[in-house]
Amino acid sequence: MKTLIALVVFAFTIPAAIAQSAAQQAEAYYQRGVAAEKAGNPDAAIAAYKTALRLHPGHAHARYRAGQVKIHAKDIKSSATEAKIGAVMIPVYQLEDASLQEAIELLAIAMEKETNGEIAPNFIIEDPKNKLENVTVTMNLKNIPVKAILDYLLTHTKTKARYDEYAVVIMAR
Repeated sequence: MKTLIALVVFAFTIPAAIAQSAAQQAEAYYQRGVAAEKAGNPDAAIAAYKTALRLHPGHAHARYRAGQVKIHAKDIKSSATEAKIGAVMIPVYQLEDASLQEAIELLAIAMEKETNGEIAPNFIIEDPKNKLENVTVTMNLKNIPVKAILDYLLTHTKTKARYDEYAVVIMAR
């Protein structure tokens, strides 16, 4: 009789343990998806969310995030580009009456040097009406993140930036 009770208890606990394991695995994949999203990799995020949903179809957060990533994939990639570029610290950035083109070329060279070639930004100036042709910049900055340099350049030259997956596009306001 004790053996029969033990077998019945064992039979009912196995599915619960497996379900809990699947739910835990689904949560782990969900967390991988969140991390991939933050890293700017929407494809990996969607794959992780789909795996979480395959393991646990009722995982509401994974279902919601998968939908949001599909809708905002381009924004996720551009935000990652902005964060990656903006975090680089430049020890010295000096310009005197430089054009905007010269200023961003020097910034790209400084970034590539500081990151040992890991980040080689692609800056593009969109100026079809030549509004930025005679704009000059003078700066003498030390130990400053690229984000601050770009913000200063954009403010001083009355321009705005659009971060794409592979480029930073600077255009007149």
